[in-house]
Amino acid sequence: MERTRHATVALAGQPNVGKSTVFNILTGLNQHVGNWPGKTVERRTGTLTHDGLTIDIVDLPGTYSLTASSPEERIARDYIIHERPDVVIVVINAASLERNLYLVAELLALPAPLVLGLNMMDVAREEGFDIDTNVLSAAMGIPVIPMVAARNEGVHELIDAAIEVILQGPRQEPNRPEVRQDHQKVLERLKALLCDYIPPNYTADWIALKLFEGDEEITALMREVSPPEVWSEVQGILRQHEDAIIAVASGRYEWIRRMTRAALRRPRAGRITLTQRLDSVATHPFWGLVLLAFVLAAIFGLTYAIGGPLQEWTAEQLMGCLAAGARDLLSGAPAWLSGLIVDGVIGGVGNMLTFLPILIVFFAVMGLLEDVGYMARAAYVMDRFMHALGLHGKSFMPLFLGFGCNVPAVMGARIIESQPSRLLTIMLAPLVPCTARLAVLAVLVPIFFPQGATLVAWVLTGLPLVVLALVGVLFNRLVFRGEQSAFIMEMPLYHRPNARTLGLLVWQRTLAFVHKAGTVILGVSIVVWALATLPAGDIETSLLASLGRLLAPIGALMGLGWRPLVALLTSFVAKENAVATLGVLYGVGEDTAALSQVLAGQFSPASGLAFLVFEMLFIPCVSTMAVIRQETGSWKWVLVNVAFLALLSIVGGTIAYQVASLFL
Repeated sequence: MERTRHATVALAGQPNVGKSTVFNILTGLNQHVGNWPGKTVERRTGTLTHDGLTIDIVDLPGTYSLTASSPEERIARDYIIHERPDVVIVVINAASLERNLYLVAELLALPAPLVLGLNMMDVAREEGFDIDTNVLSAAMGIPVIPMVAARNEGVHELIDAAIEVILQGPRQEPNRPEVRQDHQKVLERLKALLCDYIPPNYTADWIALKLFEGDEEITALMREVSPPEVWSEVQGILRQHEDAIIAVASGRYEWIRRMTRAALRRPRAGRITLTQRLDSVATHPFWGLVLLAFVLAAIFGLTYAIGGPLQEWTAEQLMGCLAAGARDLLSGAPAWLSGLIVDGVIGGVGNMLTFLPILIVFFAVMGLLEDVGYMARAAYVMDRFMHALGLHGKSFMPLFLGFGCNVPAVMGARIIESQPSRLLTIMLAPLVPCTARLAVLAVLVPIFFPQGATLVAWVLTGLPLVVLALVGVLFNRLVFRGEQSAFIMEMPLYHRPNARTLGLLVWQRTLAFVHKAGTVILGVSIVVWALATLPAGDIETSLLASLGRLLAPIGALMGLGWRPLVALLTSFVAKENAVATLGVLYGVGEDTAALSQVLAGQFSPASGLAFLVFEMLFIPCVSTMAVIRQETGSWKWVLVNVAFLALLSIVGGTIAYQVASLFL
């Protein structure tokens, strides 16, 4: 009886099949986003109440297969095996029916019953496919529901079919694939050997198939639980039949042919589809790059044309008024309390909140491109260049956004499925010169180099990009041991975006940024404020200044005193703080003309160049550090990034000073 009041449904499918749209329609705002235990792969769960039945819906990571070669594949199959959901809803692309059915063939070997959601039926018809879902359902022995999730067609029928399976059980035994005929007796022999040693929740048939496929995880598991003499015999069988993996795949493809023989009518030969016409440009070696350049310009323009003014308004009006109001409210309070609230809390967290307009526009534009199907094409045309750095083709998009702000660059790495490439992209994103760094260049380069400001600014802008490429190769070879991410991606058909899915995506990611990154920024901002204030409230006698004096020997390598070092340290909160702090430390405040005169006298061209090189390569700001912690799920990678960039900036500044001293 309890089972009829509460149930669990797992949602499975390949990437770009509309699974997220189905999940969002079913759960609405009743969903939670986090990470799977011990993984950085996103976990989404939601609830649905239907006729008194409460259903927990778990959105499994999108995956092309269940071979356990990636975290996504392991999570999907382990959840179904060990958590035993009441039913698995598989969403597939009707216009790529035969390719999508391979995943279904693998899922049928797992214990949970299946319901098949045949999505994008409208796109399939436009592409010339005609699918008889009743015939397909009868052939497979499982419910098959036609859908157009983007228009909310068939989604409720899909959950109704799942509930029927939950309450009444499957109507019939599904038609499962079989291994190729010449290996069937070998498979039975293997199952007979291992049947007494199968771990709980597993089946002998599935274990034997995975051994045939050479699955490392299952092989290690069975080696551990099987007696040595039994495992020796199993290994002997596997060595004699090294082509078993082909026999398994052949059996599944034969099953797909049988399932679709009567149910699928393909488009006539020679027909050129809309996707093919668009891809003749989008994936062309030359015109694809031209189109990508146009799309990137549009992304950059939209993000900062819309988000930029909103960010300025948020900073000047909303945060400015909030700070002024807090200062007036605390006018009678102790100075340290006013400073803590206004400069520490509002200054730190408020600075983070000003990124929200840019992030919202960025998430919306990137989500739109992903939903339409263009992101796969952009990754394809850029993959060759990014591959040389040990990155994924999709890494180009978030890194490009780093020119505006490193925060969306780090968060944008979520679009990369490969964990090594995602992590490497996050590590490299702080090297992209953001607008805050470029603003520092705009102010200081004319002061230090009045005769050649434009040339110096261009060189300093390009420097971190050259370093990024070199560091990408270095990190990939030393940290990731030269691991390359296989770029295997099915090009999704172009289709209309779903506004509800985009809205929920933007909402979830924005909320995650505010909640997770905000807590870290708040803590770090308070610490930095305390260091700059204590013990007497004067920055020149503060703990931060004392730290700057301790670092004076390092500054001497670059021709810098303790004041420039303190200015660089305060840029940890926000890069543009470096200029403001210089004004405070040299006693000129915000008077730009006076600051120019003082700095021109205090810095030689060589030390000025060293300061700027140091600033361009220095550790990420607190907001970027916070989202690195959020996206990697570990402080380890934050510390690695900070330590590496700190060393890199010291080395870069020292080399710049020593070389420039010889010529300037």
